[in-house]
Amino acid sequence: MIDFKLKEGCDFAKYLQIANDFNTQWGASHGYHAHVAVPLQGSDLESMRWLGRSKDAATFGKAWDSWRTEITDPNTVAGKLAARFGACSINTARRGFDVY
Repeated sequence: MIDFKLKEGCDFAKYLQIANDFNTQWGASHGYHAHVAVPLQGSDLESMRWLGRSKDAATFGKAWDSWRTEITDPNTVAGKLAARFGACSINTARRGFDVY
């Protein structure tokens, strides 16, 4: 899970389009899917959450390795998506969980 806040000039609709593009253009081919959670209640009503999932830790690990490698090239799908995310949002926290 990644907590993030939108930068000035980026609205939720724009961020959600980037997330949807991520899922279709990159995530699907790497066994990874993300949801965006908007707070309704809680102590932090400003941060949104990126909730990513994959079928198992091995699939996530492969996807993570690919993402980290690919974002270093701005001409790859991952590189272009990372640039769009970076222009629109700032990550404030990252956590990982096992879900059963």
